[in-house]
Amino acid sequence: MILIVSSRVDPTAVRVADELSRRGASFFWFDTKDFPSSAEITVRYSTSGATRATLRQGDEFLDFASVGVVWYRRPGFPVPHVEVTDAKMREGIIEECLTFLTDLWQSLDCAWVPAPFATIRRAEPKGFQLKTAGALGFTLPETVISNNPDELLNLYREQAGQLISKRVASRPLRTWNTEVRYAEPVGARDIGYAAALRLCPVILQAYIPKSVELRITVVGKSVFAAEIHSQETNRTRHDWRRYDLETTRHEPHQLPDAVAGQCVRLVEELGLCYGAIDMVLTPDGRYVFLEINPNGQYLWVEDLARLPITPAICDLLISRDAERSWAP
Repeated sequence: MILIVSSRVDPTAVRVADELSRRGASFFWFDTKDFPSSAEITVRYSTSGATRATLRQGDEFLDFASVGVVWYRRPGFPVPHVEVTDAKMREGIIEECLTFLTDLWQSLDCAWVPAPFATIRRAEPKGFQLKTAGALGFTLPETVISNNPDELLNLYREQAGQLISKRVASRPLRTWNTEVRYAEPVGARDIGYAAALRLCPVILQAYIPKSVELRITVVGKSVFAAEIHSQETNRTRHDWRRYDLETTRHEPHQLPDAVAGQCVRLVEELGLCYGAIDMVLTPDGRYVFLEINPNGQYLWVEDLARLPITPAICDLLISRDAERSWAP
């Protein structure tokens, strides 16, 4: 049994579920937003420590012992019952449910895509990613992570003013869920306010000249690379995430075998079997690693660059489910 853990309105999960249905694969879809308001989960521990975990959602029932692989895709936050109206109480219930679900995920004896919950969290910090990628031979941008204003000024001088800044956190906080901060160039005005850096750490990196930006999706041993022609418009020049789907070109990209192999090894080194890697191809032909999202989006690049990523995801889920189901 394949367990999909994601929002019911996640278009990526919808596409994968449709493909699994077409192939006749057995799966159960759990949206964590349904817990505890419309879903019931029970974990029972015997005196010997044996466990049995079950989920009931309307007419649907799942014994977690039947799960061979979990696709931990895009789970939402739990939603308390509507009868709980006090804001602090609702926040407390959410935290209790998150703790319970984390405990549940860690107790399941099954395969995971992209990895168990704790492994995904371990792979998210950007400094750890840079250290791991550097050890594997990737070319990296000169990087400083600090709240020391002098470090900003020193790197700014070293790089002749060609710097960008990024947030340290990989994911928005729930309290900041309407805020998105893209990679931004560090300008003279920022240097004038350098002292403010002591209030919060930030990632500072040498600006890498770009021929194209690359989104590289690794699924198991398969590598799908797409060119994002972000330099064709000023809006996307510093960060392709500002792209306009109607104007920003996306094309398949043929990675050198050595770089593709590095990408697979990086995903494996982080304990993952899936990862979305951002890199830059410079005008002089260098491949420069920026970061990896252990659970990154791929649907848009599959469509625009015409890459068969969804079939590869389904192949991985079905094969890992079969491996676990037939394990002695």
